[in-house]
Amino acid sequence: MNYKISKRAASLAPSLTLAIDSKAKAMKAAGEDVVGFGAGEPDFDTPQHIKDACAKALAAGFTKYTPSAGIPELREAIAAKFKRENGLTYKPSQIIVSCGGKHSCYNVILATCEEGDEVIIPAPYWLSYPEMVKLAGAKPVILQTTDKTEFKVTPEQLRAAITPNTRLFILNSPSNPTGSVYTPEETKALGDICVEKNVLIMSDEIYEHLLYDGAKVKSVASFSPAHYDHTIIVHGLAKAYSMTGWRLGFLAAPEPIAKAIDAVQSHSTSNPTSFAQKGGVEALNGSQEHLPVWLAEYDKRRRYAHAKLNSIPGLTCVNAKGAFYLFPNISKTGLKSAEFCAKLLEQEKVAAVPGIAFGADDYIRLSYATSMANIEKGLARLEKFCKSLVK
Repeated sequence: MNYKISKRAASLAPSLTLAIDSKAKAMKAAGEDVVGFGAGEPDFDTPQHIKDACAKALAAGFTKYTPSAGIPELREAIAAKFKRENGLTYKPSQIIVSCGGKHSCYNVILATCEEGDEVIIPAPYWLSYPEMVKLAGAKPVILQTTDKTEFKVTPEQLRAAITPNTRLFILNSPSNPTGSVYTPEETKALGDICVEKNVLIMSDEIYEHLLYDGAKVKSVASFSPAHYDHTIIVHGLAKAYSMTGWRLGFLAAPEPIAKAIDAVQSHSTSNPTSFAQKGGVEALNGSQEHLPVWLAEYDKRRRYAHAKLNSIPGLTCVNAKGAFYLFPNISKTGLKSAEFCAKLLEQEKVAAVPGIAFGADDYIRLSYATSMANIEKGLARLEKFCKSLVK
């Protein structure tokens, strides 16, 4: 039979991060000694008190449907988090709990964008942003940046890219894949332009708690009532609490947008998993003692990996200020990213993600959310590989 696939589905690029991770896992399952730098998730376990809260809810039979936007207790905990940590006041009705941070991003784009709209996305970008925009029928407009500006878009670039069709600007700080962090001043400057031009901002703040070298972040929504009215914050529990598989994301938005997103979600996934939401309440309201410990370990890995990468012939790398990724420049090796990563995996059993997946073909992404032993072994193999390329 000749199956017809929709144009929207056919236009999508598959997730290279998941593809690389799957291939590396298959090689490991076959007994090969693969070092994986691909996955964007912490290697730490979910803190025990969070797991206990979920297990307690499951044992108590909290296994039924909940409101599509999440249980009131969790929405209240999220609103309290925004007030406590960001100085932002949201009513629980402005909070939508979703099936992961990715789901929140998709819901925002689907609820605010349509055919003929343009969405401005700085590159390197998280690889799903442009594909989500395409699914909404809108057009991704890519603003290219490089390591020379620490991968940060300038106000001048943003202003020049805005047209009468611009609906949304996506800001991700700290950034996946680069680890770059916009200063509060830089964030405000971009927000000011969006307010002036009446462009909505989707501010992806899921790496908010993973910061190094004294880096500071301030939500674009916090600068003025006008910034608040133009901003939708997307967030989640995956990164700071190692809850990637729990699929709990959340967002905060102006009330009309939150209402529209709830409607979209009610007809797609309905509610996030009931008992997982009880774990989410505990994550936000319970002990945060794990985070300084994790940050110290990430920082140790980051410093080692950054120094090592810059000692390898053919590679240069700016240091990350947030998240848990480094994004080295491979242009001096003479290879583009897909070929580089394919050969690296085949010859040295090291899995990295090609930069082309993030709109930057002269780079690769390495996650240091893995053990120091893996980092040392993997980077030694990467050095061997690069020395074979750079004569």
